[in-house]
Amino acid sequence: MEPTYDLSSQRFYHGTKANLKPGDLIEPGFNSNYGKRKKASYVYLSATLDAATWGAELALGEGSGRIYTVEPTGPIEDDPNLTDKKYPGNPTKSYRSKNPLRVSGEVTDWQGHSPEQLKAMKEHLERLKQLAIEAIED
Repeated sequence: MEPTYDLSSQRFYHGTKANLKPGDLIEPGFNSNYGKRKKASYVYLSATLDAATWGAELALGEGSGRIYTVEPTGPIEDDPNLTDKKYPGNPTKSYRSKNPLRVSGEVTDWQGHSPEQLKAMKEHLERLKQLAIEAIED
């Protein structure tokens, strides 16, 4: 996968349930929220609030979902789970990095998806899990 370097002026988001503050680093190496929950080799970020909202709503753990604005500390690349390997282009503007993301702030006025949308997404993820379809981690 080719690294993407031309997004330096773009605003990026990360959805999670972790309670973070500006300056904190979000790093690879923690258990994934998806599939078999193996240690993630990447951290994920998006240039759309909608994709970050899914991350916040679907993250495992206690507490409410949170969305942070983040700054990559190294190269980022298209997330192959949501780009050409599964969908044409990168419609969700989703990326990943092997380098940490630095939290620069928190988005507090985001709107979650409808209960119906959230239920449908969770059912879809459960079907993928039962079919043993894992995230792409090349």
